[in-house]
Amino acid sequence: QVQLVESGGGLVQAGGSLRLSCVASGSIFKLRTMAWYRQAPGKERELVARITGPGITNYAEFVKGRFTISRDNARNTVYLQMNSLLPEDTAVYYCHMPSLDSWGQGTQVTVSS
Repeated sequence: QVQLVESGGGLVQAGGSLRLSCVASGSIFKLRTMAWYRQAPGKERELVARITGPGITNYAEFVKGRFTISRDNARNTVYLQMNSLLPEDTAVYYCHMPSLDSWGQGTQVTVSS
């Protein structure tokens, strides 16, 4: 099993930016697709963005043009750069490795209006 540890969440005003990081343990990271999900209070967890091992990305419609997922395989790290944040982006953000169904503990992002 792999351990995923997120960081970078916090409180930001609408229109601001945050960068989330997720560090994975082990040596299999560079081969694996990684994803960011989020879950707002009272809502189901939803996919935000995904990146394959070679770096192919896809995004949920509600973040296209605002969020960017990237990875640094040398650091076993996947990032989520979030710009032009909206109050509706408020949620706990989770890192996920689909192939092992591994999840991080989550990091809270709160966007004030």
